Formats: sequence, C-alpha cells, structure tokens
Amino acid sequence: MNLETLKKIAPEQLQQQPVTAVLLALGSNYQAEYYLSHVRKNLQGLGNTQLSTAFKNPDFTATLEHPKPDYINQCVYLSLTTPIILRQLQQTFKGFESDCDRQRLAELQTAIKQVTMDIDILLIKLSNNKNSLSNKYISEWIVMVDRYPFKAHEKAGIEELIEGSGTNC
Repeated sequence: MNLETLKKIAPEQLQQQPVTAVLLALGSNYQAEYYLSHVRKNLQGLGNTQLSTAFKNPDFTATLEHPKPDYINQCVYLSLTTPIILRQLQQTFKGFESDCDRQRLAELQTAIKQVTMDIDILLIKLSNNKNSLSNKYISEWIVMVDRYPFKAHEKAGIEELIEGSGTNC
C-alpha cells in the first residue's frame, strides 16, 4: 500500500459513514505501560487487533530549558467485529481515553502535559464502497487528512502492520 496515493479526506466529511477497520496511533507519556495495556484490552472488545512495535519518542515541544517526558507510541490495526459509524467510534475512543484518566483541561493548564492516553485515527476502511461496474463492495483505506503527513513513528508503525509483521493481540 502506497500511503501517498491513498485518498485523504477530512473526518468531518465521513462522520456518518460505517467503518469496518481503523489504523490507530496510541500515545502516552505518563504511566505508559499501564495505560497502553488498559486501552489495548478495551480495543479487543471491538474486534481483532494487531500491534506495531512500541516506540519511545521525545516530546517535540521539549527544550533544554523545559524538558518534558518521552512518549511511548504504538500503532494498532483494529478490524471491527461490527461496522460502526465513524462519529460513534470517535466517541468510543474518547471514552477509552477518559477510562485512562485523560484530563484534557488539566493538560492545557500545565507546562508539562501528562497524557495518560491519546488515541488518534490515522486511516479508516469504509464498509459501503460499492463498485458500480461489478456491483461488489470494495474496501479501501482512507487517510484522515488532519493526521497527514504522518509522523515518523506513525509511518513506521503503519508500514510494519501493512507488511504483516505486527503482533496479534
């Protein structure tokens, strides 16, 4: 799969579309091992998951004068058991972040953000793409334009999962 040639669409245009699979970016800079494990279990309740390698990355906003904790980032391929409307899926992921004690308002008011869990949708696969010539349903990946271009660790995680070397969860 060539990421550069995939359709790039704003999430707002897809809110009512049923999704069959997503490729996610998970991130945490506070008690990451605990919260990543917790959210991976929640994701398994929605379908089958495959995991990329977890990468340790510095916070790109850190400076020598204002050091910040490193992030642990991981990509997840989630094949949903049942198609879910994108807006509902986004709300589900916000609920998972809350279950991990994510407090966005507190993060905005502190110099050093402690992010327990961040879940971003990088790519989606819709369930209703119908090829008018063959009358068959086709499935293709769509890039969430607000997440593109991908960060280096996201691109590496996506490529690992696409090549099939990710870990089944």
